Amino acid sequence: MSQTLNPRAALDMSPVRPVPPLLSAAGIAAGPIFLAVGVAQGLTRDGFGFTRNALSQLSLGTLGWIQVTAFLLTGLLVIGGAIAIRRTLGDAPGATWAPRLLGVFGASFLFAGAFRADPGAGFPAGTPEDRVTTLSAHGTVHMLSGTVGYLALCAAFLVLARHFAARGQRGWAVTCRLVPVGVLAGFAGSSVTVLAFTIGAGLGLLWLTAVSVRLLTAAPTTQR
Repeated sequence: MSQTLNPRAALDMSPVRPVPPLLSAAGIAAGPIFLAVGVAQGLTRDGFGFTRNALSQLSLGTLGWIQVTAFLLTGLLVIGGAIAIRRTLGDAPGATWAPRLLGVFGASFLFAGAFRADPGAGFPAGTPEDRVTTLSAHGTVHMLSGTVGYLALCAAFLVLARHFAARGQRGWAVTCRLVPVGVLAGFAGSSVTVLAFTIGAGLGLLWLTAVSVRLLTAAPTTQR
């Protein structure tokens, strides 16, 4: 007697590779760590204001090394999480391009840490209150890396929407399509207030954490 397999069940049978716990933890922790460091500094550093300054500007000044470290650490954590997701997805939909796009997102943080944002809008303390209108070479690389990185993140969410839809996880699929709209809307709103940009960027990082938890906490892990 022949048996008919549920296509959705067949998808769930895709083989996965064991994921080291540290890689899973890296992908989950990346966003919260970056946001926690940024918010803590924004609340305590002289001259910084969330409505006029981007978190990237915290890389400037005598304590700028803290934010630079946060950029570099976050980049490595995101890349580690991308590797973990690649192993977890096996041959499932999105297994190829979602991790690659997340890897680009992680690399953008490494570039953002190496090439600092330009001063402006009163930060660091003593800087003229005018907003930045012209970019230096390193400021241009910083901006471009962030732009490319977040576009890659939005694309990764759209790819993962297909993954969740294939498994009948409609809520996750719909949200993966909506979050990029919120991220891009925040970036567009930065012309009115920098806070909109920060909220859009934070939304992307927090949703990446949520997706990583969803994908990785049920993944088989090594015992090392």
